[in-house]
Amino acid sequence: MKRLCTQMRLFASSEVNEAVEERGMNRMKVASAGYRLIRDRIRAEDPQIDEQTLADTVEGLTDVHEIIAAIVRNALADEALATGLKSRVAEMDERLNGLQNRAAKRRQIVKEVMVELDIKKIIAPDFTVSIRPGMPALLVLDEAVVPSIYWQPSAPRLDRQGLLSELKGGADINGVALSEPEPVLSVRTR
Repeated sequence: MKRLCTQMRLFASSEVNEAVEERGMNRMKVASAGYRLIRDRIRAEDPQIDEQTLADTVEGLTDVHEIIAAIVRNALADEALATGLKSRVAEMDERLNGLQNRAAKRRQIVKEVMVELDIKKIIAPDFTVSIRPGMPALLVLDEAVVPSIYWQPSAPRLDRQGLLSELKGGADINGVALSEPEPVLSVRTR
C-alpha cells in the first residue's frame, strides 16, 4: 500500500510538473510574441532608435526577461538535482558492486571448501547447494596460429574525432564538412 501511494505521488508530481511546464511554455510564447510586437512597433515609429535604447524600452514594457530568468533558475535547479542524483547513484553502484563482490567471494569459499572436503550436496530448509562438474572453457594459447575462419570481421567505423580535427585544421575531405555553428547558451552562477 505504501509503495502504491509513493508511486501515485510520483505520477501526480510528474503530471503537475508537465502541466506547469506547458503553462510556462505558453506564457513564454505569449510574452515572446508581445516582445516582438512592441519591438517592431517602436522600430517602425522611430527607425533611428539605437539597439540599446530599444532593448531597454522593450524590456521595461514586457516580462520576457523575468520569464527567461525563471526558466534558467529552474534549469539550474534541475541540473543541481541531476548532479545530486548522479552522486547518489554512484554511491549506490559502489554498494551494489561491494555486495556482489562479497556474495561472489562467499560462494567461492563455499565451493572451495566443498571441493576440498568432497561434499557433493547440502540440503537446507531454504536452499540446496551442490557441486557438479563444470563445462570446459576456451583457452586461447596463441592467436596468431588460429585459422582465419574463426575470426570475425569487424565493421569499419569512422574516426569522427580525427575527421573533425583535420577539418578544423583546414583540410578538404570528400564526404564530410563542418556544420554551421549553433548558438550556445552560457549560464554562469555566482
